[in-house]
Amino acid sequence: MIRKINLKNIILSSVVVALAGCSSAPEDEDVDLVLRSRSAQSLYEDAKEKMRLGNFNAATQTLSALDSRFPFGPLSHQVQLDLVYGYYKTGKTDEALATIDRFTRLNPNHSDVDYAIYMRGLTNMEVDNNLFQELVGIDRSDRDPSNSRLAFNDFRRLIEKYPNSKYAADAQKRMLHIKSRLAKYEISIARYYMRRDAYVAAANRGRYVIEHYPDTSHVQEALEIMVESYDQLQLNDLKDNAMKTLKLNYPDSSFIS
Repeated sequence: MIRKINLKNIILSSVVVALAGCSSAPEDEDVDLVLRSRSAQSLYEDAKEKMRLGNFNAATQTLSALDSRFPFGPLSHQVQLDLVYGYYKTGKTDEALATIDRFTRLNPNHSDVDYAIYMRGLTNMEVDNNLFQELVGIDRSDRDPSNSRLAFNDFRRLIEKYPNSKYAADAQKRMLHIKSRLAKYEISIARYYMRRDAYVAAANRGRYVIEHYPDTSHVQEALEIMVESYDQLQLNDLKDNAMKTLKLNYPDSSFIS
């Protein structure tokens, strides 16, 4: 015999389920509700205080809510710039780059565009860093340096467009660091080719370092790779020229007999 379903029980069960769902709702909804009830100035002051205390995760949450609610308000430009820094400090590089690109696209003549470009360079450098590898002492100079190249271009753009920017000097120093990183990458790839007897490719990598990164500490290695590669290829004229340059600039090299 089929039992009759009690409609009242179904309704009550539905209410209980709904209430249970509400009670288990994410805390983020409560946070959003609080944020929506506050003024722009109040939210901004709160975010700045969180940043001052080093609580960048909470600060970016507040700044993001402020940016969404008041995208064209009197605080909007500063909110976006602070948001960039907050994203950078919390390792949210994609969000940082997107915010920077939006800011520079919509405000090309803003007085702080130089800062935005500078932060773009810092963010791209951060993408290329691997803290864990640095901590354990693993040399990963062979990893893809595409973000370092982007950072280099960002800093170069800053220096070319805003040579008097207060960030220009630091950008210049960082460019030298990046050039060393890129040169080391070329050396690493050259040695990879040498281990596989691909001496033409190895010599070309060495020559690239000398032509593009002559002010780095990796020129000696590049010349030594060229000397050895040309020797293996029996290209004596090229070997002699590389050896002369090596003797002139690095007389203590072990490659000099």
